[in-house]
Amino acid sequence: MIPDIQSPTFTQRLSDSGLRSTPQREFVYQVILGKRDHPTAEEVFDRVKALIPTISLATVYNCLDALVQRGLIKQVNFVREPTRYCPNLHEHAHFHDEATGEIQDIDIPADLMARLRALLPPGHKAVSIDLSFRGSAGSSDPIPDRRNWAVASVRPSTNFP
Repeated sequence: MIPDIQSPTFTQRLSDSGLRSTPQREFVYQVILGKRDHPTAEEVFDRVKALIPTISLATVYNCLDALVQRGLIKQVNFVREPTRYCPNLHEHAHFHDEATGEIQDIDIPADLMARLRALLPPGHKAVSIDLSFRGSAGSSDPIPDRRNWAVASVRPSTNFP
């Protein structure tokens, strides 16, 4: 379902973020919210181009950057893969199916996130935790190497209490 970009909720999100509303930003945001499949910038471009034929890839990149900077979407990065974009702003993990390329959101219990943060050295505070799983859906084969292990990267904050 594609959200109505004229709805008060949709335009309010852009406004509340301090981001000036433009048709290009609205449509980029619309396609990310409308199909939550973690698209690449090129996939977003293809979808928006169907709605705004004159839009450029550079404009789509600029819109995505603005949406990320304002906390309306998140970047999802996998090693040797193009950046993808996620509208789910809650703490969660991602599962990357290497066979199909699909990416799924994985809910992580709050107590597990707290335990991960507790692993940090004293005086460090994580502003975010990126947790991703790689493998293939439905596979019962043993994990062949470390590339398919769950990886957590914790970025310490530079603001110490």
